Amino acid sequence: MKHLFFSLLCFVGLSAMAQETISENIGKLFKTELKKENIKSGILHVYSESRGIDIQLAESKEDSISINHPFYTASITKMFTATAIGVLKDQNKLNFEDKIAGYLPDSLITNLHVLGGKNYSEELTIAHLLQHTSGLPDYFTDETNDGSPNIINQLLMNPNKLWSAEELIQFSKEKMKPHFIPGQGYHYTDTEYVLLALIIENVSGLSLDEFFMQHIFQPLKMNSSYINLKSKAINNKLPIVKFYASQYELSSLKSLSADWGGGGLVSTTHDLIAFLKAFNTDKIVKKETRLSMQNWVTEIKGMEYGFGIRQVSIDKLTNTESDLQLIGHSGSTASFLWYCPQLDTYISGTFNQLEVSKSALILAYKILTIIEKQ
Repeated sequence: MKHLFFSLLCFVGLSAMAQETISENIGKLFKTELKKENIKSGILHVYSESRGIDIQLAESKEDSISINHPFYTASITKMFTATAIGVLKDQNKLNFEDKIAGYLPDSLITNLHVLGGKNYSEELTIAHLLQHTSGLPDYFTDETNDGSPNIINQLLMNPNKLWSAEELIQFSKEKMKPHFIPGQGYHYTDTEYVLLALIIENVSGLSLDEFFMQHIFQPLKMNSSYINLKSKAINNKLPIVKFYASQYELSSLKSLSADWGGGGLVSTTHDLIAFLKAFNTDKIVKKETRLSMQNWVTEIKGMEYGFGIRQVSIDKLTNTESDLQLIGHSGSTASFLWYCPQLDTYISGTFNQLEVSKSALILAYKILTIIEKQ
């Protein structure tokens, strides 16, 4: 019995030392990232219940911030919008393969997708929108037909403009051209997620922020989450962490209303991890629906896209023999929410700077490498 007790003490001691090493090494990675000149703040949360890991880091060169400060999640929002569609599917109110024309007014559908003189607008499905296979242009970043500024370039030009969903769709129809026939390619576009948000509103009778509140935020006790410019957190009065494009601060712009169903969510790492845990354990949508959402198409080498969710294969991305994967989503503000099933580890956070989104993905890979070696 004494030998058993001594062995147990040794195991607990070694485990504690390993956790301390993991924390120190991840902390060093975080500090190194923050030293980059264009990064003004960062938040990082690494969590694994099975491995006893809960590392929470937050630092700013400007303001005092904590792990509890909400930040702009950008395209992580797409996971929530897609999940909301999944909730409606589970309620038997729609199906992924339904034509979107059945859920949207003619004013939006008319000439939505015209390519090579043929109108494909009536052929677009909800699945096309979810998976970026519709061929529709991206009002944010695609080039316009006449060389005029796209929406992302208009954010600073007209900072007080409040964009409506209908204006954004009209802009894409008038100023841009589709890329391919629906279902015959992949092109990442926020236009689709504005349409999806409108479908959610039309089918449910709730605004998008109300739907999120009733079906996601409240049930999961995500008390710090809300839609920018549309709603407020249930119980978090801390200000949003500032984020930047180059030296320009974008956080307070009313023109960010252009980022809605595809990128308007403000949240914390605690809330985001709670969401992804619930999603993975079928507490938001049914298992069948979740698996349907993980119907992958190739995005780029090492990355695949499902219905509002992304899968990263580390071996293909880094040309290594790693079997690790990341499942979740990232955002243009260098925000990230990932789950590694092989290590049962969640990684979430942000660096609040548009130029370093790729660095955030590399950081996630390095963190997993540290955990894997212990």
